[in-house]
Amino acid sequence: MKHRYLKNVTTLNFDTKRCVGCGRCCEVCPHGVFEMDGKARIVDRDACMECGACAMNCPVKAIKVKAGTGCAAAIIMSWFTGKEPTCGCFDDDDGACCG
Repeated sequence: MKHRYLKNVTTLNFDTKRCVGCGRCCEVCPHGVFEMDGKARIVDRDACMECGACAMNCPVKAIKVKAGTGCAAAIIMSWFTGKEPTCGCFDDDDGACCG
């Protein structure tokens, strides 16, 4: 079973036009977010934990992700700290979106 954090909140961005099909993103992604089909493609965006391995290993900078930020990181940190998650994106009136 794959891990899921929150739907549609990852900071992951992928520029398919820049991709050269090297497959490094598939090799380094711990959650199978990418798949090769001639070039890489995102097959499971919501499994992204924003670790940044894909972006750091992409030789053409086709992938961008704000590692350690966003709702997924906030939820993970809340597990370790026991505090309410805060990601800073302020989706509603009480100032939280990832709880």
